[in-house]
Amino acid sequence: MNQQDPKQTLQALRKQIDQLDSELVDLLRRRSLVTSQVGQVKSQTGMPIYVPEREAELIQLRKQQATEQGVSPGLTEDLLRRIMRESYATQDGEFLQTNPSIEKIVIIGGNGALGRIFVELFERSHYAVTSVEKEDWHNADDCFADADLVLVCVPITVTCQIIEQIPQLPANCILADITSIKSQPLEAMMANHCGPVVGLHPMFGPDSMGMVKQVVVVCNGRLSEQYQWLIEQMRVWGAKIQESSAQEHDNSMAFIQVMRHFNTFVYGAHLAHESPNLQLLTDFSSPIYRLELAMVGRLFAQDPELYADIIFNDLKNVELLKRFQQRFSEAIVLFENGDKAGFIKQFFQIGNWFGDYSKKCLLDSKKLLLKADDDKMLR
Repeated sequence: MNQQDPKQTLQALRKQIDQLDSELVDLLRRRSLVTSQVGQVKSQTGMPIYVPEREAELIQLRKQQATEQGVSPGLTEDLLRRIMRESYATQDGEFLQTNPSIEKIVIIGGNGALGRIFVELFERSHYAVTSVEKEDWHNADDCFADADLVLVCVPITVTCQIIEQIPQLPANCILADITSIKSQPLEAMMANHCGPVVGLHPMFGPDSMGMVKQVVVVCNGRLSEQYQWLIEQMRVWGAKIQESSAQEHDNSMAFIQVMRHFNTFVYGAHLAHESPNLQLLTDFSSPIYRLELAMVGRLFAQDPELYADIIFNDLKNVELLKRFQQRFSEAIVLFENGDKAGFIKQFFQIGNWFGDYSKKCLLDSKKLLLKADDDKMLR
């Protein structure tokens, strides 16, 4: 065998790979055409874009097939999930209108980042939508006349103020908000309107491409049977509905949003003052540390007003943050005293509190880390 043979063999194999990859792209194209037709059928029948049972069944069947054919089931699942995520985007044309009797929807702040998402979703569901901004307020009586739904999509700091300024609405009009806190806005809506009232919290930001697989928290206010069509409409859009009391929601948000954002803010402030070389930090980091650093950097690429509003809205959360500060200080004392046994004891106690959830997190995070590692290698 001469020296050229391995190169020629490799070249021939690469040509086969190129051909297979080309066929794979064509298969993706053909699949996209089919999923587009699926989207059309769903829009006509009112079926939601995202059906968890269907997705889980499909993935399980293909993983079983992969195992039988000697292909990695993990790789198969990863590919399918990525393909499905793209397919949901090809199904996002028009949506079934769950309540054709709704003639007028008014969105206060419809030109805002999150408001625009709702305007688009309602319009794609064939509802007539009117956006009301600050400059329209002088004509408020006409703007809200005959409204069937009024959705408040304004910053946290002015939500209650805006609600209080809404003129008298028709008795059957639904009044709703999408603020990330719920107790105060819900109370304000209940006080200002005698008709159906509901508090909503979409758990996604303005960079979202829609509601597919997104959680929307629903805090019931009054006459819930009259706004069930709205809840069902969000399900058609692909949302996962999570019902909660306003107080339960706000207590949870103190941990999910306030504590996490504040902790990230402080971590970012510490990095800025210490001023390490960010490029070296990312180069030296394994995928898990790179993801953690990315989540810190992500915060500071966004609107500071939004995060300030979330953190500063309720001063009661100061006590929660002070307790966190106290536990941080107690952990430092363990370090100062060289108390490794005390650290390990607490580690086990905390692990017991998390229980099986920590094991689930370990498995779930492995998928994220593999994706993060792939992305790094491409840079």
